[in-house]
Amino acid sequence: QVQLVESGEGLVQAGGSLRLSCAASGRTFSIYHMGWFRQAVEKEREFVAAISRSGGSTYYADSVKGRFTISRDNAKNTVYLQMNSLKPEDTAVYYCAQGSGGSLYFDRTYDAWGQGTQVTVSS
Repeated sequence: QVQLVESGEGLVQAGGSLRLSCAASGRTFSIYHMGWFRQAVEKEREFVAAISRSGGSTYYADSVKGRFTISRDNAKNTVYLQMNSLKPEDTAVYYCAQGSGGSLYFDRTYDAWGQGTQVTVSS
């Protein structure tokens, strides 16, 4: 079955950097779009970033544009989220997701999800 496993969780000071990874297995990685979402305590899950099948197109939430970079390595079946200039408001559980159709900004597009990894940014 499909499995997405995130890694890279951590505690970092404001202004610092962190890189998340998501390793996928169970189906052909290169034919699926990949996305990152996050959910803070007592808040709804929100879109962070997404990348097309080939990696040629990327999409970002306004709140992370210019600070986060999504990338993928189809040979390694892995998607990454490089997070720079982190802010306390970036604190959340981050989820990677895999989907094949529809708008990449919406979680209903994705049919496979990881278990999540915690990112905590201290002020």
